[in-house]
Amino acid sequence: MSAKPLDRPKGKSLKPLAALWPFLRPYRGTLTAALIALVLAASALLALPMAVRQLVDHGMASNDAATINKYFFGFLGAAVVFGLFAALRFYLVTWLGERVVADVRAAVYARVVHMDMTFFEVTKTGEVLSRLTGDTTLVQSISGVGLSITLRSILSLLGGLVLMAATSLRLTGIIIALIPLILLPLFAVGKRVRRLSRDSQDRMADSSGLAGETLNAMQTVQAFTLEALQSRKFSDAVEAGFATAVLRNRVRAVLTAIGTMLVMASITLVLWLGARGVLAGSMTGGQLGQFLLYAGFVVTAAAALIEQWGEMQRAAGAMERLVELLQAKPAISAPAAPQAFPSSSQGALRFEAVQFSYPSRPETAALEQFSLVVQPGETVAIVGPSGAGKSTIFQLALRFYDPQAGQVFLDGVDVASADPVALRERIGLVPQDTVLFGASARDNIRYGRPDATDEQIEAAAKAAAADEFIRALPQGYDTFLGERGLRLSGGQRQRIAIARAILKDPPLLLLDEATSALDSSSERLVQEALERLAATRTTLIIAHRLSTVRKADRIVVMDRGHIVAIGSHAQLLADSPLYARLAQPQVGAFVTPDDAAGSPASPGLLHDET
Repeated sequence: MSAKPLDRPKGKSLKPLAALWPFLRPYRGTLTAALIALVLAASALLALPMAVRQLVDHGMASNDAATINKYFFGFLGAAVVFGLFAALRFYLVTWLGERVVADVRAAVYARVVHMDMTFFEVTKTGEVLSRLTGDTTLVQSISGVGLSITLRSILSLLGGLVLMAATSLRLTGIIIALIPLILLPLFAVGKRVRRLSRDSQDRMADSSGLAGETLNAMQTVQAFTLEALQSRKFSDAVEAGFATAVLRNRVRAVLTAIGTMLVMASITLVLWLGARGVLAGSMTGGQLGQFLLYAGFVVTAAAALIEQWGEMQRAAGAMERLVELLQAKPAISAPAAPQAFPSSSQGALRFEAVQFSYPSRPETAALEQFSLVVQPGETVAIVGPSGAGKSTIFQLALRFYDPQAGQVFLDGVDVASADPVALRERIGLVPQDTVLFGASARDNIRYGRPDATDEQIEAAAKAAAADEFIRALPQGYDTFLGERGLRLSGGQRQRIAIARAILKDPPLLLLDEATSALDSSSERLVQEALERLAATRTTLIIAHRLSTVRKADRIVVMDRGHIVAIGSHAQLLADSPLYARLAQPQVGAFVTPDDAAGSPASPGLLHDET
């Protein structure tokens, strides 16, 4: 992907709005009812000038009160019919607009959460949120009220023209001849509105992305006193969006002015000719009044369509951006006929000659000819300096990425031939950077198994040494933990994540130093729980603490994407210079729990938690 991951062709038509049809199709009945109400309301509206003509030519001319009353009652009846069906039409189309935009948002969100990690490497969260909110709001306007105004205006315009022709064919012919002179400049300006609308939405997405990054890193921003800098950056992004929006509105104002002036000039010319016709006796006063009202309908409808043309251009630009997400294809997906995993999974994991580079860093190999076999029930610790490829092993095991060469197997099944959902259901992950959701403690643990009972959730919390502090919260397990769990300490968040993994009870467990944020008392309790959990399943641990390393069945030492040594703690101390260096608090000295306490040495990458 390029630096600008969501590129689009320069649209010149309203074709992107056709992508709304699949969302409208399920509500064809509502759409049909709205169209019927629209036709009836428009028919009643178009009947009003006829009543006026009859009133002028017959009622007024006869000087008969009964005749005048009859036509006034007819006029009132048509107005009542128009009001009732106009209200029904408005309700139905606004309901339809709300329903369609809700479905569009749900579809876009569902597509985004199924995208692969490469997509999120290059796409800002704020960009996606802008499309889910700002762009769908524009689409809502055109699929709801905008659709109502557009259809009503089209019917009024066409019906008005037909009835104008029935009233005076000569005058109507003059208006029709003037229509191309009106529309050509409007289409030309409309294209400019379309481009500016797309640019305006892009600038809004830029500011949303910047705001999202800042708000998600507020502690860092304030710790480095970056408030003023980030405020200036956001202000610059907002100003860029404002400038684009002003230019767009300026062009739309020009569009409206040109359209209105051309339409009014045309109508004025025709009415002048009509007035001369009355004076010449070729038209009656009632006919001119009828023609005048229909001309008013046509002018009003044309002005509304001109305004809606600008809105439709904006909505088309927004729909282009939404279609990009709706049509985005994840690089990681289930094959047409996915291979099933064995019913009794043992968690056997195997890497065969894996070659992998992250898409954002294709020139750097994260893993190079990497091969490793992890037996069922085995606990393997992975150690190495930063950038050695430890976390990449977890990424490939979960199939967040596919290797460029080689294969990864779980229980004998190539993960590339399996359904990623089925694969990840068999794997439990406890990351070092714990992710909690804006929900209660109970619901956060329940993410491990959505159908779990409250008793099972509380049992998992007890096993993760989380039950005591959860019950001490204001509402216990039902306490809202805040966005990203910010109401808890780092150790408490990690114990919630461990409880989530315990509740899931997977055959393969991936621990990214799951006890790194715990104090010594909590760590002992959690370590015992994890040991019980690991005793009946395969466990991979990215380890930074010596206590974790010593208890593993095997230790894999990695450096620059390669395995440089495998063995026990004692073997590696003797045979692996890299492992010995990682385990040394200082060169030439290695401190174990049995060594004299109070050593002034500072810990190495693998350090004893004492």
